[in-house]
Amino acid sequence: MSDSGRGGQFYWCTRHHRVETDADVCPAKHVLGPYNSAADAENALQRVQERNEAWDAEDARWAGEDK
Repeated sequence: MSDSGRGGQFYWCTRHHRVETDADVCPAKHVLGPYNSAADAENALQRVQERNEAWDAEDARWAGEDK
């Protein structure tokens, strides 16, 4: 992946467990984002968890497993 297009953004590094900016961002395979704010980047894993739970629930509904 290219580093182009990463202007003024924030990222959550899954390797270092911290918010990173364009100035110190790890390779793309280690980051989530880009996000518009450090706070959004810091909450990235929570958003991932919420989305995964929602998708799992939707998959269960499709499979007829909803309760």
